Amino acid sequence: MRRSTGVKRGLLTLLFACQGFAAHGEADDRTKQAVELGPRPMYLVDNMKDSPLKRQLESCETDAMKPSDFSIGHRGAPLQFPEHTRESYVAAARMGAGMIECDVTFTRDRQLVCRHAQDDLHTTTNIVTIPELNAKCTQPFVPADPESGTPARAECRTSDITLAEFKTLRGKMDGYNPDATTPDEYLNGTANWRTDLYASDGTLLSHRESIELFRQLGVKFIPELKRPVVAMPYENDYSQQDYARQMINDYIEAGIPPGDVWPQSFHLADVLFWVTEMPAFGRQAVLLDMNAITPESSYLKPMKRLKAQGINIIGPALWKLLSLNARGDIVASSYAKNARMAGLDIVAWTVERSGPLTSGGGWYHQTITDAIDRDGDTFEVIDALARDVGVIGIFSDWPATTTYYANCVRRSRQ
Repeated sequence: MRRSTGVKRGLLTLLFACQGFAAHGEADDRTKQAVELGPRPMYLVDNMKDSPLKRQLESCETDAMKPSDFSIGHRGAPLQFPEHTRESYVAAARMGAGMIECDVTFTRDRQLVCRHAQDDLHTTTNIVTIPELNAKCTQPFVPADPESGTPARAECRTSDITLAEFKTLRGKMDGYNPDATTPDEYLNGTANWRTDLYASDGTLLSHRESIELFRQLGVKFIPELKRPVVAMPYENDYSQQDYARQMINDYIEAGIPPGDVWPQSFHLADVLFWVTEMPAFGRQAVLLDMNAITPESSYLKPMKRLKAQGINIIGPALWKLLSLNARGDIVASSYAKNARMAGLDIVAWTVERSGPLTSGGGWYHQTITDAIDRDGDTFEVIDALARDVGVIGIFSDWPATTTYYANCVRRSRQ
């Protein structure tokens, strides 16, 4: 029998009270709590080449670990848990993430929900297996045609369904099977370096529910306003600014202090709206950046211009922040140095998202590929971001790793 939402919320509160998680706002007490890191951090340390960093990380193996705001749960802990689900968020908090991300988009009835994109329900949930909801998708499921070589296809948006309908879905690991001839087959697309062990029943959340959960977990908030794939103003009367304001109003109505919220967007207009119209929250709004490096975007002058507009934090993809010196060492890029010279703080994304690093780390490591050849290099990347770049936080798909570094290395340098 499915428990009511109220009963589940009460059980969750009791669970975390028993496990020692402090209530939101009790930061000093929260940082005294031990966290559960599991075997992965030391697996990565064992895999490193011998170096002073490796020896320092080895020296902390038996230390008690504490939550750290340096460790940011990227969509929760999606290396092994379905992204933006209750289960993924709880796992991130247990691994010591001091901040957790809810990517924010909206439903047909303009309710805010946690999804990485407005148009990803077909790859992150079971929607195509529910006939009445699949029928509402922008592109309902179409099976692959082996004779013509046409892959299976679907496109299901949060704006195709209501919040009530959204809440009936179950989260899954992101991915799909292009050769599928049935909806059930379409769901089987998890990358072979991830797992479906924790993906049997992912619980989807509205934005407001994520706020309540994060408050119970004692973590801070780093929501990202996602670009809509529908035309804005939506239905001619719901503007981009209405959407941006609604996201912040959810924190105001929940009584969350602005200093505990880092709103993010890839779009300058959103960040400037918060800076000018909602300055208490705009003060630590994050301008995300994955554009190609150009003089117009990476030189000191445009960085100073952002600072003069009231932007205090930027969030680039990690490859933009790193480069290799003549010896092949990972060091801060010119982009990173100019951002710091302009007075901008930096958060970086995303470590442990590329799968095994034996082939150079893929897109996220594109500027330092020649220095990446083993999974243990994850700690070399984190160390360069912390030591050379001076980032204030790092998004990770498995926060235990960044939590371990924050406790062992970063704390010793402060």
